[in-house]
Amino acid sequence: MIANFVLNILTISVIVTRSEVSNTHDDEIDKLLKKINKPFLKSIKIPDGDVIDCVHMKNHSIYDHHLFKNHTIQMQPSYVPEESKNESTNTKNQSMLSQLWTINGKCPKNSIPIRRTTKEDILRRRSVDVYGKTNPNDNPKFHEYAIIKVDGKFHGAKADINVWKPYIQTPKEFSLAQMWVAAGPDSELNSIEVGWQAYPDLYADENPRIFTFWTADGYKSGCYNLDCPGFVPINNAFFVGATINHFSTYDGRQYHISTLIWKDPHTGNWWLKLNGNIVVGYWPSILFKHLNTGATEIQWGGEVINFNDGSKHTTTKMGSGHFAEEGFKRASYFRNLVVLDEDDKIKRPERGSSYMTKESCYNVRSGYDVIYGLNFFYGGPGRNHNCL
Repeated sequence: MIANFVLNILTISVIVTRSEVSNTHDDEIDKLLKKINKPFLKSIKIPDGDVIDCVHMKNHSIYDHHLFKNHTIQMQPSYVPEESKNESTNTKNQSMLSQLWTINGKCPKNSIPIRRTTKEDILRRRSVDVYGKTNPNDNPKFHEYAIIKVDGKFHGAKADINVWKPYIQTPKEFSLAQMWVAAGPDSELNSIEVGWQAYPDLYADENPRIFTFWTADGYKSGCYNLDCPGFVPINNAFFVGATINHFSTYDGRQYHISTLIWKDPHTGNWWLKLNGNIVVGYWPSILFKHLNTGATEIQWGGEVINFNDGSKHTTTKMGSGHFAEEGFKRASYFRNLVVLDEDDKIKRPERGSSYMTKESCYNVRSGYDVIYGLNFFYGGPGRNHNCL
């Protein structure tokens, strides 16, 4: 009798303790959501399930960063590099970057669209502490690449990035295509990264989405999109993290995103422009130690995470999932690769060096021609009879 009474008391204590832990966790999530999701002027639900909040510039997320309490937002760049006629024409041929939410209107003047963060978004990252930060479990040894890179002194770079919807084996893995603008030693690397990615753990689906990323300390911190303050969007009709509604198909129509990143010669801020006319926003120069004086390396290409589940290489695809040798309409491509030199002049690099983590899984092949300049095909299926 006494033993049963004691057992019941212990059981009740365990239940209460678990309940208290659960309530504490929920409180932490609610507190984080309140901090992330700003007061809005208008909200718009879009077909892919996302909700867009139109947030007034005075409530901009950049003000959450201690460096930017008194920051004056730069509403337009002081200088925009001019594209050549060939680059502009090639970009328009098969480029498409529409955002479905604008069918229902756009955000009012002096506001920006921000994808609303949900409790589920936080839970997918498995910890309140890591949300909005570089994942501590995201070890570099899990990353695989097929890229082209150039070294030198640069004030920017550009490329047309072919868009696909690759298969992702597990939600914790991703596949992306992007441009890196970087400077500094590995331990304190400054890097700005832009492109498209399919990342179920981040977005709750496998759709290709426009993304940005930055780090100022070798990936010890930094974040995607607006998960932490850093990138400053200024466009009231475009948001980072958006689903890309048109993507390439095998032997079918091809789509790409024209992507330009450049350093404003007057403010030092690094700006982002997409598809020739969409000025999205900027990364303030004060974020960085090494990029303040310019980039020393530009990279273009694909990246996947391979967690080797079951001690086997992942079947997550890079790009189209086909090797570079298959060429146009089958393999993924980057075209019109250009750099901005220290005099802010656009130049076509004559060549770049290739880097592949494991060529039998994902590869890259570069070329050069009069129309597209430095260009390359890349990608692969991941696990196959040569990649185990």
